[in-house]
Amino acid sequence: MKLISWNIDSLNATLTSDSNRAVMSREVMHKIIAHEPDVIAIQETKLPRTGPTKKHQQILNDLFLDYDYAWRVSEEPARKSYAGTMFIYKKSLDPAVSYPKIDAPDTMDSEGRIMTLEFDDFIVTQVYTPNSGSKLVRLNERQVWDEKYAAYLKELDARKPVLATGDFNVAHKEIDIAHPDRNRRSAGFTDEERLGFTKLLGKGFVDTFRHLHGDVTGRYSWWNQRAKTSKVNNSGWRIDYWLVSKSLADKVQQSDMLDSGARQDHTPLLLEIDLGEE
Repeated sequence: MKLISWNIDSLNATLTSDSNRAVMSREVMHKIIAHEPDVIAIQETKLPRTGPTKKHQQILNDLFLDYDYAWRVSEEPARKSYAGTMFIYKKSLDPAVSYPKIDAPDTMDSEGRIMTLEFDDFIVTQVYTPNSGSKLVRLNERQVWDEKYAAYLKELDARKPVLATGDFNVAHKEIDIAHPDRNRRSAGFTDEERLGFTKLLGKGFVDTFRHLHGDVTGRYSWWNQRAKTSKVNNSGWRIDYWLVSKSLADKVQQSDMLDSGARQDHTPLLLEIDLGEE
């Protein structure tokens, strides 16, 4: 099975804008399509309250001829056109789709951050983890989120093996960030967030990239688009992941970043895994 995850930083703009950035985003989208993945997980869609417009739906239908899709958007009291997630999956798969809430603090449960696909023998779930924000204003709420989300994954794992992906908004280890010393109290690299991710893995999950690639350095999934040379200089962070239940770890065949060219921000992640499907 082949799966791809990508924080797209606005599906809306990718599909409809004529900006240089949107053009680069569409190029990345076409690279994803060329892989013919079974499942695509997309975070930070930034769609309106009503979901994809008729124009969005027509473009998606033209791009993904043999696929169905499901989405989740931010709802009141969360901000409009904020966060949001989407799954695009081959029509032949026909999973059960759910939109869980985890009793998270603040408006986090209303921000469209988690979606789950359940198949006969396994579960695929994606997350767009809340950022702790400028000056760490949301760090306390983020720590609660991390506990609640880890508990949710553990509940899923008690039912079926799990593949969990998304933008987790944390660089777990020093080797997951280009400049650890400069970012000790930056959102996404605080001791608290890193500990939260360690605890999540401790509930029975494996970081598939590290499982296959060991302690390789210089491999990142995100480069700050506000810093013009961040990607050229490879001043990146690895904050996007494919995790799997420990029982699936040895079935992982590939876990890597896809090349997104000159486009900064997040790059897609590819997972190939042998689930014994026909």
